[in-house]
Amino acid sequence: MILIKIGGGESININGIISDIAEMKDEKFLIIHGANAYRDELAKKLNYEKKVITSVSGYSSVFSDDDAIDIQLMAYAGVRNKRIVELCQQNGLNAIGLTGLDGRLVQGKRNAGIRVREDNKLKIIRDNSGKPQSINEELIDLLLQKNYLPVITVPISDENGNAINSENDDILAVFQSALNAEKIIQFIEAPGFLEDKDDETSLILSMTKTELRQKEEQVEGRMKRKIHALNKLFESGKATVIIADGRIENPLKNALNGKGTIIK
Repeated sequence: MILIKIGGGESININGIISDIAEMKDEKFLIIHGANAYRDELAKKLNYEKKVITSVSGYSSVFSDDDAIDIQLMAYAGVRNKRIVELCQQNGLNAIGLTGLDGRLVQGKRNAGIRVREDNKLKIIRDNSGKPQSINEELIDLLLQKNYLPVITVPISDENGNAINSENDDILAVFQSALNAEKIIQFIEAPGFLEDKDDETSLILSMTKTELRQKEEQVEGRMKRKIHALNKLFESGKATVIIADGRIENPLKNALNGKGTIIK
């Protein structure tokens, strides 16, 4: 089993990733994908201004009011998810597109509130966001046994079946906890994990779990959240995580051949 996370960046070569998957007939895959670039484009067309909030602990996330969830459903669950499914079908892969809501595939817990500091005062901000806690393993097992390729995205379900936003990195960790995949590949708009995010020549070829934990303490904002989720991937097993360039030709083949950052 290989878990694949396709980032939502504009320059990700989704065609190349799916084409590579189609050539690996004997391997089972599960795809989790984003759509942040398309979401932002759609939000602009709808005159909706995205808001990013940062908690007092230094983690940044997108503020998810009702309008943001509607746009997410259009961008992630709608256009991007179904276009990936369409591409899979064109390549002979019998994909099925799902959100965490469908069959309560990803069950989460709504955030009680996010503690932020504004004007030197602590405030609690509440929105439609939460943390994934479990997956519907019976549903996933059924799909994989019948040789479907699950293509999964947000939103997920809260305790009452409401749609809530959640980080795909956290969702990936919950799937890994349940499925214990041997390999996890994350496709991003960079050659891999960079020492300097503005310098693509500063690629870190390999990291240990200890080094990854140290990185989390050194960064802030969305990168801090992403590294925190990466650390969770190692809690349930001994998977190999590859952070790879999703922009190049044959992204999956290159990743499996050691191109990118390998974390063991």
